[in-house]
Amino acid sequence: MADDQGRTLEGCEEQLIKREKKKFTSSVLIACVIAASSGLMFGYVIGISGGVSAMKVFLAKFFPSISRDPSKGSSGSGNYCRYNDQLLQLFTSSTYVVGLISTFGASYTTRNLGRKPTMLIAGIFYLVGTVLNAGAQSLPMLIIGRDFLGCGIGFGNQATPLYLSEVAPPHLRGGLNILFQLNITTGILIANLVNYFTAAYPWGWRLSFALGGIPSLLLTLGSFVLSETPNSLIERGYLTQGKQVLEKIRGTDQVEEEFNDLVEVGVASSLIKNPFRDIIRKKNLPPLICAICLQFFQQAGGINAIMFYSPVLFETVGFGSNASLVSTVVIGGINAVCTIISMVVVDRFGRKILLLEAGVQLFIAQVGIAILLGLGLKDSVNLLTPMQAMAVVLMVCLFISGFAWSWGPLAWLVASEVFPLEVRSAGQSITVCTNLLFTFAMAQSFLSMLCVLKYGIFILFAAFLVAMTLFAALLLPETKGIPIEEMSGLWKRHWLWRRFV
Repeated sequence: MADDQGRTLEGCEEQLIKREKKKFTSSVLIACVIAASSGLMFGYVIGISGGVSAMKVFLAKFFPSISRDPSKGSSGSGNYCRYNDQLLQLFTSSTYVVGLISTFGASYTTRNLGRKPTMLIAGIFYLVGTVLNAGAQSLPMLIIGRDFLGCGIGFGNQATPLYLSEVAPPHLRGGLNILFQLNITTGILIANLVNYFTAAYPWGWRLSFALGGIPSLLLTLGSFVLSETPNSLIERGYLTQGKQVLEKIRGTDQVEEEFNDLVEVGVASSLIKNPFRDIIRKKNLPPLICAICLQFFQQAGGINAIMFYSPVLFETVGFGSNASLVSTVVIGGINAVCTIISMVVVDRFGRKILLLEAGVQLFIAQVGIAILLGLGLKDSVNLLTPMQAMAVVLMVCLFISGFAWSWGPLAWLVASEVFPLEVRSAGQSITVCTNLLFTFAMAQSFLSMLCVLKYGIFILFAAFLVAMTLFAALLLPETKGIPIEEMSGLWKRHWLWRRFV
């Protein structure tokens, strides 16, 4: 029965893909702007924490033990331990564990209330978190504000990509998928620039937090003017409204064929009562395992350790506060540019070749960082020479560039491609939860691991990168140009996964 439902869904999607291209209407353009505000805010939340953590006034107010003696963290001493403080790590990491938990609520509202209300809820959470952070008078108030931002991440990341995929013409869906990732990297870059310009003022950290209200407000107000997606309306039984919205976003009243297909998909989807139970069936284990591994290796290579704490890392190796923020701005720019490169080349060269090339590049960068720190930075108060410190920055740039055109966007893209239609929503929820779980683990542990392992932490990242590259080479199939209805055949041709399907 489940197989018949799956074939029904796949057949409907094939018809949708083969349909003639519809024009890019103003309604879709507005949707892209709103999606950009959600992605920008997510990126802003990622980028803002590391910069303010390097501001002396901010540290003096909320983390006075670090501010009083920068050579000593809460445990240990020396350069590697100067920022080792569990509460400082909790300031960053709590956002993502709350985001993980809120994903379950977002999954419910997205399905039962719609994509539009879920995006509105995300915007409200972002606004509340921004106000609490900008006006924080104590550490608990600061962390509670970050937790509200985490709820915004959970709801926004669940609803916004889904909204985009459902309103965009079929021939634009792939590009809009990576466009959302580009907006995230742009948000990180903007946060780095804001931190650089506000660091000189005693109240600069408050302004850094407050400016996050701009994309938050755009998302909140924009959610009021957006139409609900036709998919969501039809799935919840509002057929007339669904057809009206479909005509609006396609720019034509000739939508009968697409409307009928959406109705059929909605009926078939409603027959699947528990997709989370179906996803652990033997035939669905290959895409499930691959999606989870993609998210694990994306984080285990050390990307968010660098994105969250790059200003702190650069101060550790000898840069002043201002110079460390400048270096972080450069990294943010490279991140954005290389994400654009990914958008251009991914459908030309394929997913797998980019992942494999990046595995080698990321390994070289992490080993290079470890060697430079091991030779030049002792566990005392000495600093790297200017040449050594600049070499560390270059290695970080090498790492960021390789990640941005490969494992950054492609871990999400491939995970969205490998699941069959009947369990795709459940697969997406598991993918998001897995990513946020490992993001939390990295954010909460990196500074402590840096204190204990010293330069060895980058050797550990390099070891994970070896495993990551082997996984991509041996276990991950190439999904470029493979229609959804042929994905099961892809697994059947794989030397290992064919035993499951």
